[in-house]
Amino acid sequence: MRAGRGARLSWDSYSAGWAALHLGVDPRRSSRWVRSWLRLSYGLGRGLSRIGLRPGAVTLVGLLLAVAVPAVAVWRGWFLWVAAILVILSALADSADGAVAVISSRASRLGAFDDALADRLSEAAWLLGLWLVGGHGLAVVSCGALSWLHEYVRARAVAAGITGIGTVTTAERPTRVISTVIAFALGGLAWLISPDLTPGVVTIALAVWAVLALLGLLRLVGTVRRTLRI
Repeated sequence: MRAGRGARLSWDSYSAGWAALHLGVDPRRSSRWVRSWLRLSYGLGRGLSRIGLRPGAVTLVGLLLAVAVPAVAVWRGWFLWVAAILVILSALADSADGAVAVISSRASRLGAFDDALADRLSEAAWLLGLWLVGGHGLAVVSCGALSWLHEYVRARAVAAGITGIGTVTTAERPTRVISTVIAFALGGLAWLISPDLTPGVVTIALAVWAVLALLGLLRLVGTVRRTLRI
């Protein structure tokens, strides 16, 4: 019954609940990309809630899809497009688990911990796949380190007593998803032209990811420092 009632939760009510679990970041006031992504997650969450699926099960499915990415990407060729699709599906599942938690009133601290851990493991799996298809090791490590540092800064800000950072940067989860999908998709296209082109194309996509991650990290650090000075 709880899942059925929750599945009728409005977008505004859902946004308020989501913001309460994400440091005050309101999906309705986020960028178009982030807002569209979260609207899609909201729709998926409503559907999954109707059938009574629990958030933890959705998290596990997303992680398994992410782990499959490097196993598929290593075959290269058109398999890189399959890897891109797996990234999208794993990211949707990962985002939908939070939506299910909010809609079905099953949000918990343990669920939030498991979700955050699954996020980091998923991104590591994606980056491993990009490295296996020829992405430069330094670019792969840079993207991983900057993205993880972004989340570490957020966590330390909360530990320092900042309860509502509310800053949406260029290094958020949707940006990482889009960057990874583009890297695999363009890598697959380059493979059709010449296999030798794939490593360079993937590395360029990783470099763009790294630049966006650095800009986002600098903005986040600046916001946290200004807040702590008050």
